[in-house]
Amino acid sequence: MITILGPTASGKTAVATRLAARIGGEIISADSRQVYRRMDIGTGKDLSDYLLPDGTRIPCHLTDIAEPGTKYNLFQYQRDFREAYDGILQRGNVPVLCGGTGLYIEAVLRGYNLSEVPENKALRERLKDKTLGELTFMLEELKRRNGTVMHNKTDVDTAQRAIRAIEIEMAGSEAGKNAAAPVPSLIIGVSIDREQRRERITRRLQARLEEGMVDEVRGLLAEGIAPEDLIYYGLEYKYVTQYIIGELDYDEMQRQLEIAIHQFAKRQMTWFRGMERRGLHIEWIERPKDDAQLDAMVGRIIARAAEEGVIDG
Repeated sequence: MITILGPTASGKTAVATRLAARIGGEIISADSRQVYRRMDIGTGKDLSDYLLPDGTRIPCHLTDIAEPGTKYNLFQYQRDFREAYDGILQRGNVPVLCGGTGLYIEAVLRGYNLSEVPENKALRERLKDKTLGELTFMLEELKRRNGTVMHNKTDVDTAQRAIRAIEIEMAGSEAGKNAAAPVPSLIIGVSIDREQRRERITRRLQARLEEGMVDEVRGLLAEGIAPEDLIYYGLEYKYVTQYIIGELDYDEMQRQLEIAIHQFAKRQMTWFRGMERRGLHIEWIERPKDDAQLDAMVGRIIARAAEEGVIDG
């Protein structure tokens, strides 16, 4: 397998798509929010990225597999990843894992052994009035006690998500221990200069607002999805929902959301650096600036993959 990872706005999807086209690959998404149907603009699915200039669409798995309002989790992702991965190999193609959710990526690469953790209603009742700061402190204590690396701040930016993380830690999950079969992979990281990343995030957020992101969230609310369930997903869905229900005005929503996305990108990079410290080797490449650079970069990745025996030379 070849893994293409990077922070938001790094252009990793374009790299993965061009790579898959040249090696007979199929993409497996590693994005914790793109699994949800009808959450397209806010999650940045950018479906046109999977379409080649000649009209060929590169297959992409593990998007649009869950209903909005549900709580898709790491246990489900690991199960669904394995099904997609095995299917791609059976078809004689190359799996290309692509995304920015470090926990999902690390779980399949290192072979976390997970068990499904049911809802603990008594625990949730006990924690419901605690602040996000208090919950985060509790989670950090549990992580230290359990020796796990799960649930960094990227994953617990709302009280609901923090309570779920505490629930999993208190259940004694074995996550983070290499008890399941790891998936061997050449790991390529797409890096981007900090200022360029900030500029792209700002520009992309404005474009998504103009494309109808607020209407997308309004439509989900009109379906009967509770505001707190959309806020649970964080980032775009959190702040746009708060705007729609009157907790923020438009300018404040946009300002806070932009800050949150910049912080999210920094935390993604922190996770990837942590992956390296935990023994996963990532080969970093600079984001290509045009098609010529993209093609050259993909060529170098292919040569590296052939050298590693990931694909036939």
